[in-house]
Amino acid sequence: MNRDELAASIDHTVLGPETTLDDVERVLDEATEYGMNACIPPCYVAEAGDYAPDVTLATVVGFPHGQNTPRTKRDEAVEAWDDGADELDVVINVGRLKAGDTGAVHDELEELVAAVPVPVKVIIETALLTQEEKHAACKAAEDADAAMVKTSTGFADGGATVPDVELMSEYLPVKASGGVGSWAEAEAMFDAGAVRIGASSGVAIVEDFESSD
Repeated sequence: MNRDELAASIDHTVLGPETTLDDVERVLDEATEYGMNACIPPCYVAEAGDYAPDVTLATVVGFPHGQNTPRTKRDEAVEAWDDGADELDVVINVGRLKAGDTGAVHDELEELVAAVPVPVKVIIETALLTQEEKHAACKAAEDADAAMVKTSTGFADGGATVPDVELMSEYLPVKASGGVGSWAEAEAMFDAGAVRIGASSGVAIVEDFESSD
């Protein structure tokens, strides 16, 4: 992996509850300068597309808890796509999954994936799941034709781990997100099978990589 390939594999992220348009524009400026993607709140997608039309824009659906109704999630996904999102990161309904209702989880995801013509990454929130539940979540995402599975929202205790990435990569390409703040940590995720990193520390990761050469 060279520097440009690394940068293109990072979703430079700002998703906190106090995120302002100025914060989003800073992240977009950094994404433009370093060659990264950006992952931003849905309320700013239309403005972000006008501000930085060359940046690949991801946004979130059902974030951060995934407990919206299926129709709400689908409508949110369609609106985000209409506003210019290039990729969508959708949170599963963890409660449904933990109750054993994997059919509901699958059906919700399948409907959402079918509603938009852009890649959908499924956030399974690994820190809240047992091993069996992680397998079930990934299988539901795979069967729904999702593009990727993603480890975490960053809003639950715990983030991406090497064992979780290894497990998830048995099903779909993996976006490792949550607690990845350096090139060494990102490299461990790539070695475990991740193809994408989600991080608010995208600049630090790229600069770490450059200084390690």
